[in-house]
Amino acid sequence: MAQRAVAEQAGGRAMWTALGSLLLGISLSALDQTIVSTALPTIVGDLSGASHLSWVVTAYMLGSVALTPLWGKLGDQYGRKKLYQMAIVVFLAGSVLSGQARSMDELIGFRGLQGLGAGGLVVLGQALISDVVGTRRRARYQGLIGAVWGAASVAGPLLGGLLTEHASWRWIFYVNLPVGALALLATATALRAPSRREHPVIDYRGMVLITAIASALVMITSLGGAEWGWDSPQIIGLAVPAALAVPAFWYAERHATDPVLPLALLRQRTFAVCAAIAFLIGFVMFSALTYLPLYLQTGRGVPPAMSGLHLLPLVGGLVLTSIVSGRLVARTGHWKVFPVTGMALVTVALLLLTGLTATTSAWWMSLTFLLLGLGEGMVIQMLVLIVQLSVPASELGTATAGSTMFRSIGSAVGVAVLGTVFTRSVTGRLGEALAGARLPGGLTATALREDPGKLSTLPPAVRSLARQAYGASVAELFWYAVPPAAAAFVLACLLRERPVPPPDRATPRASPAAEA
Repeated sequence: MAQRAVAEQAGGRAMWTALGSLLLGISLSALDQTIVSTALPTIVGDLSGASHLSWVVTAYMLGSVALTPLWGKLGDQYGRKKLYQMAIVVFLAGSVLSGQARSMDELIGFRGLQGLGAGGLVVLGQALISDVVGTRRRARYQGLIGAVWGAASVAGPLLGGLLTEHASWRWIFYVNLPVGALALLATATALRAPSRREHPVIDYRGMVLITAIASALVMITSLGGAEWGWDSPQIIGLAVPAALAVPAFWYAERHATDPVLPLALLRQRTFAVCAAIAFLIGFVMFSALTYLPLYLQTGRGVPPAMSGLHLLPLVGGLVLTSIVSGRLVARTGHWKVFPVTGMALVTVALLLLTGLTATTSAWWMSLTFLLLGLGEGMVIQMLVLIVQLSVPASELGTATAGSTMFRSIGSAVGVAVLGTVFTRSVTGRLGEALAGARLPGGLTATALREDPGKLSTLPPAVRSLARQAYGASVAELFWYAVPPAAAAFVLACLLRERPVPPPDRATPRASPAAEA
């Protein structure tokens, strides 16, 4: 009943201020996951160390994924408000230090610190919604979170390009400071959330093991086949201990008094299905966010700072369905139709994306992007809501963290798998397109693959062939994204729905909305 009291007290301006602080924090985390993409060439030129380029992205992802279960579990044990404020401070500290980095090694380390805070912002922000509003209303605001998160993810490359071009790449980190400070102030003054005063037993073994497993998976999928060969000592040195840590984690959680990730949660049908869908939608969504800007810039010659504008249909569709689906669940209590319909739309959109070429008409491209956004908006935050409604109050943060972790790992795996496919495809296609052509400055197909910016130095006729090769290579990789999307559609059909009771008949966070 304490949760209900908090929900009832939160109203009007105070409630919207509290929700605004959560939305600001989550938008910062999503924005910084993609904002560096268009600035990386400039950063490398300024700091040198091109051989460590991929680590700038990997460090952030590693930090955000590694401690995700820990943030969720500690929130359940000690209360989420102070931890959320701590996550903001850690994120801002990482932002300041990243902006002041004087070498690639420093930037990589500070990006990891940024990621640690970002992971807490996402997990705790999503869980805090349940502390602010009641069960049925929670759907509406989770939809807002999905809209903000998706829009910020897609806006990252555009903002990064604009700041790098008109100010400095360091401002892609400094821009976080006023937003983060505002979120911290709003949280301190308006966010009322229950605290825990008991002294829980902390599962140290489980926390260490799950952090090690998640970290190894992210590093293997992010760096394998790129910076390190798949059969390299580094990959083997990560894979073997991670494989051995899995049964050790299983044993530790079976005997833990208060496990960081309860095995019963993994056996619960709703959580298991949602975790699998989260992994697959992460695979699909971040692959699209990574390679659609590449298609626009290399396949069509769109300037980096403008490529984000061409993705506005995707953003618009995602924002629209995130908000509308949340409102409809809040009004009707029924949610299953959204992940099922959403994954169907995503699958169709990915099939259409396989037909992209360098000359695809703008209206057809925009329509396909819109379809993809409409589908993703129905799924991303709805999975978080379904998981939250299917667990008791004591496991809400843990379950939210688990779902988020699976989505993040899926994104790392997706980018890695499709990156391997793209590299193989574009190398072959560029080699065929440029065979016999006289290239300026001793350029080769390999050099163009590693630095697409050099396309502008090619003669017009050769440049057109190279762009066609890039466009066809991006289109080809979407064939590999279709099966995961189709599998997620099948899994969504297997979800068992129990409608969310109306507010006057519901005890907040006590009645599950889906069968275990």
